[in-house]
Amino acid sequence: MDDKLTKWRLILGKQSDPSVNVPLEGEILGLDKVLDALYDTDRTGSLGSSSPNINRWLGDIRQYFPTSVVQLMQKDALERLNLNQLLLQPEVLESLQPDVNLVATLLSLNKAMPQKTRETARFVVRKVVEELEKKLAQPLREAIRGALNRAVRNHRPKFNEIDWQQTIRANLKHYQADYHTIIPEHLIGRGRKGQALRNVILLIDESGSMAASVVYASIFGAVMASVRSVKTHVIAFDTEVVDLTPLLQDPIDVLFGTQLGGGTDIHKALTYTEGVIQNPAETILILISDLYEGGNEGEMLKKAAAIRQSGVTFIALLALSDQGTPSFDKRIAAKFAAMDIPAFACTPDRFPDLMAAAIQKKSLADWGEK
Repeated sequence: MDDKLTKWRLILGKQSDPSVNVPLEGEILGLDKVLDALYDTDRTGSLGSSSPNINRWLGDIRQYFPTSVVQLMQKDALERLNLNQLLLQPEVLESLQPDVNLVATLLSLNKAMPQKTRETARFVVRKVVEELEKKLAQPLREAIRGALNRAVRNHRPKFNEIDWQQTIRANLKHYQADYHTIIPEHLIGRGRKGQALRNVILLIDESGSMAASVVYASIFGAVMASVRSVKTHVIAFDTEVVDLTPLLQDPIDVLFGTQLGGGTDIHKALTYTEGVIQNPAETILILISDLYEGGNEGEMLKKAAAIRQSGVTFIALLALSDQGTPSFDKRIAAKFAAMDIPAFACTPDRFPDLMAAAIQKKSLADWGEK
């Protein structure tokens, strides 16, 4: 059997070979059937509408493909064959390979879920969140703490504020061999214990196009809330505004407090957020949105300008995901940039560096370009 012909036959589907000039058998035939069930454009809903059919197909794709491809095919199945209703069945959820896209879909169906399915959905979401936290949490905490230590200049620290590791390193040249000790001529101190040195506000657009960003932002918000020197707020919005800050002890609660889909009113969200800001010079506001404003655009721009002019470090993240270049309102992004509100997308692995740059008050426009 010609391997190249077989590969092209699998790519193009059975309609490309009506005379069966490329016979398939064994595992290759099984692989072709699972691809045909999803991607045969001549049929609709070829996976069937019952749980046994979809469960069988989900098991088959895990047999033939690696996890990354399985996740992609699941996403395609949900979009192409409109299988959202099947996700309301616990037995189907248990068969799926959990990933960020699945979490986003479950959140969009949150209000429609029966209680039994909701419990299964929370289990699936928690599994994904815990895996992401293992990868993302520690780099973010380290970046924030390191940036705060560098940003705070405390030249006359009290005893409980001294950073002994940095103080010893800075005074090694003053080592006294006769006394086996160091004379610390310069003390290096941290901010006061428990003091919030920066206020961070994540303002998250819940519209359907921002689904993956909502997942990552919720996780990062919960992680930052665990850093004592940062006071974190998480606020979600569509045409209404919901302050999720009281739920930050658990990112799962934050995620299920969102409602993906609906319209977008950035002006209303900024108006609410303005009331949360207490110390503009020490506040970092990250608006996570594609900037497609459905409310009053003129008033939204005025509100954004007022917040920036008050001294707030203001960033517009067009996406917080690893799904490639996002769609966004280029016109609004350009107007934001003219107000010294940089607008760019960011992958989750780069978010800790972004926070470090914001805390140290570096040029975020330059950071975004790099």
